[in-house]
Formats: sequence, structure tokens, C-alpha cells
Amino acid sequence: MRLSISGLKAMQSRQLTLQPNDVRLQRKGSMTTNQTNALSFTPPPKPVAEDPNGIASEHSLLEIDREIDLMLDQMQEELEETGAIGEESRNQFHSFCEAFGQKVDRLGRFIRVMESREVYCKAESARLTARARAAENKVAQTKLLVLYFLESRNLTKMEGPQFTLRRQKNSVDSVRIQNPDSVPMRLLRIEAKFDGALWERIAASLPAHLQREFLASMQCCVPMHDAIKQEFASGIELEGVSVSRGHHLRVA
Repeated sequence: MRLSISGLKAMQSRQLTLQPNDVRLQRKGSMTTNQTNALSFTPPPKPVAEDPNGIASEHSLLEIDREIDLMLDQMQEELEETGAIGEESRNQFHSFCEAFGQKVDRLGRFIRVMESREVYCKAESARLTARARAAENKVAQTKLLVLYFLESRNLTKMEGPQFTLRRQKNSVDSVRIQNPDSVPMRLLRIEAKFDGALWERIAASLPAHLQREFLASMQCCVPMHDAIKQEFASGIELEGVSVSRGHHLRVA
């Protein structure tokens, strides 16, 4: 019993002396782990190029073109200084080039849509004009029928629950022409269309008082492009007028 008790005490004292060492070892292990975590190196993320769709949506064609010019200058400087072009500059340049192509496609689609709308509106305008003319003729025929009914029955008006149809006398006299050929020339208004050269010859051959009236009757004059081209082709130049071969936009 004495030996066992003394042995237990020795073991307890040994355990007590080892506990501080264990704590130091644990602390040293935790410090080593923290140092390892602090010294760990994480490589930087690779540069991500901008979305070409976003670039095309947020920038105009001129802005994208200007940015591409600036990027070309920047890549040229990088090539001269370091001998290579950075990956970020290369990716950004490719994104803007792709955005430029998308912008061109958007402009082409917009032009095609507007051209289709133009054709549709013109066709719709012609159709509506024809329908308006037909409706106008129906209104005139219906009014003549109602007037004939009122006159034949010696009535001045007809009343309904919502409308009243009344025959009233006009404020001015009306002219009705059954035979247009019987109207003399002096009672007609002439609308003529001819070239300016003929106009000048006619005006020059008239007396002074008729010439003034003739010139005053002009309502509209439009330049004839074909005649102007012939003038320039013959070597005659006009001040304020130029003839050149221009360009037009074709969407393919």
C-alpha cells in the first residue's frame, strides 16, 4: 500500500510537470499554423474582359471606335516598354472589337426595320387615302339622295331620335359643269409644267405688261438635276452649285 500510494503521487507530480510543456507545444503548433496561413500565396485572378453586349448597349459607334484607337496606342506603348502586350489589354481590345461588330449589326437591323416601316406606312397611307376618297364619294352621294328626297316632297328637314337632316340654302352660288369642253380657255386655270429654258423664251417674247403677269403666275420651281449635270459636263459652272459623285449606304 505504501508503494502504491507513493507511486501514484509520483505519477501525479509527473503529469503536473508535463502539462505546461504540453501547453507550450500546443501554442507553438497554433502559431506555426497561423504563420503558415499568413505566408500562403494566392495567385491574383485573371483579368476578365468586359461583356461585348454591354459595351455595344452603353456606348455609341463613335465612342467604341475612339476607345479602340486609344487601346491600340496603349498596346503599342506596352509592346515598346515590356516587349509584350498584357493579357488585360488584349482581352479588352478583343471585347471592344466584338462590340464594334455587334454595333454595326444593330445599326443594320435598325435600318432594315425602319425601311420596312416606311414601306408599310406608304402602303397604308395609299390604302387609307383610297378609303377616304371612297368614303367622301359615299357621303356626297348620300347627301344628294337626301336632298332629292326632301326636294321631291317639298320638305325642309327630317328629324330622328338623334339627328336632324335639314335642307338649307347655300351662302354662295354653286357652279355645275355638265360639259367641260364648252368652257372657253379664258375661264380656265392652267397648270403647266415645262423646262426653264422654254419659260425664259416665252417670257422674253411677251410684251412688258404681259411679261410681268406671266412671271408673277409662277408658283413653284424645282431644279432639274439632269440639266444641271449637262451644264457642268459642258464646262459651265454655276455659283453655289456643285456636281460630285457621292455615296449611299447599302445594308447587305
